[in-house]
Amino acid sequence: MPPSRISVSLIFFICGFIYTNWSTRLPSIQTLFSLNNSTLGLMLLCVAIGSLTSMPLAGWLIARRGSKYATTLSLLLFCCSLFLFPLLTVKWHLAVFFYIIGAFMGALDVAMNAQAVAIEQRYQAAMMSSFHAIFSVGMMLGALSGSFFVQFSITSHFTIVSAGSLLLAIGCLFFLIPDTVKPSNEGVAFRMPDRSMLFMGLIAFCAMLGEGAMADWSTNYLKNVLQTDASVAPLGLSAFSAAMTIGRFGGDKVRTIWGDKRLIFANSALAMLGLIIALIIPSVWVAIGGLFLVGLGMSTIIPIVYSTAGHNKSLPNGVGLAMVTTLGYFGFLFGPPVIGFLADSQGLRAALLFVVLLFGIMLFLSRKIEE
Repeated sequence: MPPSRISVSLIFFICGFIYTNWSTRLPSIQTLFSLNNSTLGLMLLCVAIGSLTSMPLAGWLIARRGSKYATTLSLLLFCCSLFLFPLLTVKWHLAVFFYIIGAFMGALDVAMNAQAVAIEQRYQAAMMSSFHAIFSVGMMLGALSGSFFVQFSITSHFTIVSAGSLLLAIGCLFFLIPDTVKPSNEGVAFRMPDRSMLFMGLIAFCAMLGEGAMADWSTNYLKNVLQTDASVAPLGLSAFSAAMTIGRFGGDKVRTIWGDKRLIFANSALAMLGLIIALIIPSVWVAIGGLFLVGLGMSTIIPIVYSTAGHNKSLPNGVGLAMVTTLGYFGFLFGPPVIGFLADSQGLRAALLFVVLLFGIMLFLSRKIEE
């Protein structure tokens, strides 16, 4: 395997690893700063706002300096972000800290995916799904390490994770590659997407809202709607996450055989079918199986969308990727409150039917993709 591919894979791993380690300490942070659930929700909104503001700027930076420079800068900043935690003393400091976490991760998300596209271009092969699979592995191992470090203070935990990640990151930077397409000095970060990018952005919006819904509500659905035991309820999310990882590891080969249009169509249909099964059949184990199908269906959609946007030759490097990533993150931003409102007014099963509708929109939009 080329050193550049290994390095970028490790960067995807670092991104997922740091973010999950941070998120596992949210209950401790909530207690330390005496936050109620509503206030914590507003703090988490700062993360989303940070990501949304930095993504177009990352696209501009890639267009000007290339993805190698943007990845280097955003990776180092993200690795160092947790070092700021000991400086926090009041709640508004925490809001700024959450914004910084979101901003640096959002910038890294665009930059490392642009670097992944550069590697795909150099080796003329589909690799994006495998990069995202490594990100999922980083999240899983980050959750495990977060469970271990819970016995440490938050400052010690964050310092160890950041220092170790920073050392690994520095080693990766030597093997990043310049973009195949020369960065354009005329690239503009803030421009309206054309028809093809709009379709890709809408697919990303639906997919990321769906992923967020499964992460936020699948356990709640199994426990409170299907009335399963508290020990069994998390298995739905575990099945979903495992299927996402499995699908991403094999997604590049399937993508090469089927093509992007057919694979997005098939996976949208699979995700839609899986969620319908989980919602209409009142069996816990059938629902868990349905969630596994949802994860399998969702696994390659975002990698394909990112790869397609990154290879768009009508836009400067990074700009198309920033467009669809920003639209996708709006799904993460609006998904939780929309589903929460629908769940309060119509019930959680009906609220999750809204996600089925979004999967149907992805199915429709996949037919509009130009190959």
